[in-house]
Amino acid sequence: MKVDGGLLGDLRGVPARARALEEIGYDGALSAEIANDPFFPLLLAAEHTERLQLLTSIAVAFARSPMNLAQIGHDLNQYSGGRLILGLGSQIRAHITRRFSMPWSRPAARMRELILAMRAIWDCWYHGTPLDFRGEFYTHTLMTPMFTPKDGIYGAPRVFLAAVGPRMAEVAGEVADGLIAHAFTTERYLREVTLPAVERGLARAGRDRRGFEITCPVFTVVQRDEAADDRQRRAIRAQIAFYGSTPAYRPVLELHGWGELQGRLHALSLRGRWEEMGELITEEMLETFAVVARPEDLADRLRARFGGLLDRIAGVGADAPPEEQRALIEALRD
Repeated sequence: MKVDGGLLGDLRGVPARARALEEIGYDGALSAEIANDPFFPLLLAAEHTERLQLLTSIAVAFARSPMNLAQIGHDLNQYSGGRLILGLGSQIRAHITRRFSMPWSRPAARMRELILAMRAIWDCWYHGTPLDFRGEFYTHTLMTPMFTPKDGIYGAPRVFLAAVGPRMAEVAGEVADGLIAHAFTTERYLREVTLPAVERGLARAGRDRRGFEITCPVFTVVQRDEAADDRQRRAIRAQIAFYGSTPAYRPVLELHGWGELQGRLHALSLRGRWEEMGELITEEMLETFAVVARPEDLADRLRARFGGLLDRIAGVGADAPPEEQRALIEALRD
């Protein structure tokens, strides 16, 4: 497995964090659209590193147009020497309509078309194909020489698509180069829901798994001492409860027979009772979503759970000393 580290936090610290990730041996560095723009950190990381792959995990696709994403993807991929992986996600309806003030409808169909529209734009720029994309959600039919990038040596970036439900996973298999599984997933959900959906999408496009990567941020509880163990468990319980309160993620809980919990968590979230939500996450639930291990056993536990399922992994070992991170990365690559 490849291992990716995070670039979250203040922009001023990104150059040092990116250099540290590269020095330790991480395969890639990822940014996310949480409290900051997802692209600025990757621009800084590209400037201060030489080999790290640069991944948005994720940028909110429906907050932008295909042309906007195609331009950003082009610029970052050319500047970084072809190291960009453009990771996109749909977000949920409330955020798209109420936070970004953008349209929402049929997210899987819209995402499929958005990615195809980007590819049509890139095909115009890199191969001279006339731009004539006419879809249900997006139309792109104008491109003049003045607006056509001239620095296309590295071509288009790879596109990864975040998916929880099977419809979006099928879209990833059909039109993307990889899938970003949500942290709120489990080994069983990957095996029984996500991977079969990806395979259906790949088959529809006449492709196979070669060259298609599946990545996932993974919850870990690293048992160093009692205080650290307790702190991590409480933090991860709170995160699982937060994700579990989202109606769109209910199928993950339902697969394990915990569907009714989603309604309880959602009701508590509406009243702002966040601490109480975490208390509803049992030890069984915690260990289903998170890998719990001593530092020396972490690589083996991760391989045992996700070997053969994931091609990349993120969010593991970030708080460990550099030498311990390096050993974990090397062990997961074996």
